[in-house]
Amino acid sequence: MASLNVGNLGEYLREQRRNAQLSLRQLADAAGVSNPYLSQIERGLRKPSAEVLQQVAKALRISAETLYVRAGILDAERDRDDVETRAVILADPSLNEGQKQVLLQVYESFRRENGFGTDADGEGSVIPGPPIAKAPQNPQ
Repeated sequence: MASLNVGNLGEYLREQRRNAQLSLRQLADAAGVSNPYLSQIERGLRKPSAEVLQQVAKALRISAETLYVRAGILDAERDRDDVETRAVILADPSLNEGQKQVLLQVYESFRRENGFGTDADGEGSVIPGPPIAKAPQNPQ
């Protein structure tokens, strides 16, 4: 059985919370979880579900995929390049949300074209999180 480095997740969450200048209570409220539960996650005492990680990532405005890897939900070796690329795109403050979605769609299409966006069954990679929205069409 793979061991989970939940402590590493907690340290990372604490660092991200502090970078966002949020108190534990503020983040708990924004993520919709209890203050004691979030404290236990940060101290490495609890392993949060993917849903809780998604809520925390949204409240911190960071990539949920990065949290999934740190929590051991995603296979870090197999998904590292994809997760890191997505995280960089999503964290870029110079892009608006629409631009980020378009860039992610282009990235995914290139990965599929090159045979990297599919698993053994030919299905798309399964990465927990919200689906990528369709890009708006901009005729020129």
